[in-house]
Amino acid sequence: MSERGMQELALLLLTALANAPRHGYAIAQEVKVITDGRVVPRTGALYGALDRLLEEGLIEVQSEEVVGGRARRTFALTASGRERLAAEAERLAATAREAMRRLEAGGAAVTA
Repeated sequence: MSERGMQELALLLLTALANAPRHGYAIAQEVKVITDGRVVPRTGALYGALDRLLEEGLIEVQSEEVVGGRARRTFALTASGRERLAAEAERLAATAREAMRRLEAGGAAVTA
C-alpha cells in the first residue's frame, strides 16, 4: 500500500528546500515564488508544518544562530525527505497524466 498524498504546504516546504537549505522566512518567500504568489504561508502554519516535518525526519535543523536577539534555524532536507519529495512528485505527475489522458479521451480540447 502506498502512502497517502502529502498536504500541499508540506509538499511546498520540501520543494523549497530541495535545492538549498533555508531559514523560515526564506522558506516562506521561496513558497511564494514556487506558487507564483498563490500561497503565502502564515507564520504559525509555516512553523507548525516545519515542526511536523522535523518529527517525521523529512527535514533537519542544519544550523542555528541568534540574529537580532532571536534564534534563527536553517532547515535542510534529509535523505528521507528527498526520497519522499521525489515519490510525491511522481505520484502527482502520474495523476496529472491520467487526468490529461481522460480529458483527451473525452474529446475536450486540452492545452498544457
